Amino acid sequence: MKKSDIAQQIALETGVSQGEAADQLDEVVTSILRTLKKGRSANLPGLGRFRRDVKGILQFTQAPPRRPNGTR
Repeated sequence: MKKSDIAQQIALETGVSQGEAADQLDEVVTSILRTLKKGRSANLPGLGRFRRDVKGILQFTQAPPRRPNGTR
């Protein structure tokens, strides 16, 4: 999925312009990268967690799927 696809979906779901959605997406990505550069994990609730391993390689651990009643 491309950035423009994600921005378009955000725009449709939130009612903001596609340009504003793209700007918001950039802010989220920038925030994640800043957090990782500080050596901390970046959690995305419902999606998973970004972290760097001991060799400095970026890892993503997907969150377990939610059950229909909202529990894990």
